[in-house]
Amino acid sequence: MPEIAEVARIVHFLRKHVVGKIIAAVKTTEDDIVYGKVGTSATAFSKAVTGKTIVAARQQGKYFWLELSSPPHPLMHFGMAGWINFNNDATAYYRPSKPAPTDWPPKYWKFVLQMKADEGEEAIEVAFVDMRRLARIRLVDVQGDMMRKTTPLKENGPDPVIDKDILTVEWLAKKLRSKKVPVKALMLDQANISGIGNWVGDEIMYQARLHPEQYSNTFTDEQIATLHKAIMYVCDTAIGVLGDSDKFPADWLMKHRWGKGKKDGGKLPNGAKITFLKVGGRTSAVVPSVQKKTAAVAGDVEDDGDGDEDDEEVDVKPKKAAKRENKVVRDEDEEEEVKTKTTPANNKRGRKKAAVKLVKEEVEEDDDDHEEEEEEEEEEEEPPAKKQKTAGKSKATNGTTRKTKKTTKELKVPVKEEAGQRRRSGRNSK
Repeated sequence: MPEIAEVARIVHFLRKHVVGKIIAAVKTTEDDIVYGKVGTSATAFSKAVTGKTIVAARQQGKYFWLELSSPPHPLMHFGMAGWINFNNDATAYYRPSKPAPTDWPPKYWKFVLQMKADEGEEAIEVAFVDMRRLARIRLVDVQGDMMRKTTPLKENGPDPVIDKDILTVEWLAKKLRSKKVPVKALMLDQANISGIGNWVGDEIMYQARLHPEQYSNTFTDEQIATLHKAIMYVCDTAIGVLGDSDKFPADWLMKHRWGKGKKDGGKLPNGAKITFLKVGGRTSAVVPSVQKKTAAVAGDVEDDGDGDEDDEEVDVKPKKAAKRENKVVRDEDEEEEVKTKTTPANNKRGRKKAAVKLVKEEVEEDDDDHEEEEEEEEEEEEPPAKKQKTAGKSKATNGTTRKTKKTTKELKVPVKEEAGQRRRSGRNSK
């Protein structure tokens, strides 16, 4: 996923190529998720930006936007796989394993902006692409200087690079001690700090020599000062080289964490072992020899023996037992990644119907309840509406219950046992 440094890279190219130019033409593809989930449409986007001048390109954490000559302004979030391509420049922040396609517009494009060309110049085109449809493109109808005071930016925490006057050591100490959550999970929560994603969070924890699962309210003043210094160092350095990992310092964890599961992988150049843990549901790289636990840690740390780094973009929160009262402002890509998962079908339902035909309706009601519990554990923000019984079905159910009261009583124990077995197997199948 593009994090604070990768987004800064795109903002750099937008300032280089399109700021000060007029959007002469717009091509869009309708997408009721990328546009529609945030209350706009491709048609509305095209109408809103065509003919306007791009005054500035700005960023807050993982969000970025184009400030136009008049509202509304397009605000964008890359999600897990979104990106912006230019027809006249290469913007990739990594060295591709094979030559990049030269087709234009590129595959999976959502919009293409064509800039008005100066005399004697080729028209510059900008394409927003997203293969996984987890990116978000919205229009914000406020004056340009009010963007950060408007939803969704105002709900996000300070940016480590542009809000240094807010994100001080004192501010960080107060934030850490106001919560009891794994420190890495706190940093990844965009409601606390904008822009820190999985690899940046791991790098910060490594540079600070702190364990990612230690509770946020257990750090000493000295450790908090070290953590603050690491946040500023990692973010400033990564943005300073525009997210180009080839230019990161040689001793950074990020340059060596990708060897998981490979021969001779999982080690730093000095031989220190890199281990992988599930921290609040996220794959986290840790160097145990230097990242020591100095106080209580969350109970949901577990070795991550399989999978790859791509599974890291799952919503970050403590386990359900430690559910926070306040709703976390999560990255929209993380929310939708969870939302696009379909609750597994219950493959024992057929067997159950055969065993307890006379209490079919009651079993179906239990199935509905189970599906809702599964959806809660998937942490969806907008769970599907519960199935509603029709009046006819309700009446039929009541009738069946009266007619077979004795039979139902006799089958009561087997039904509960079967339902319990199904419920446990359903959770284990996740």
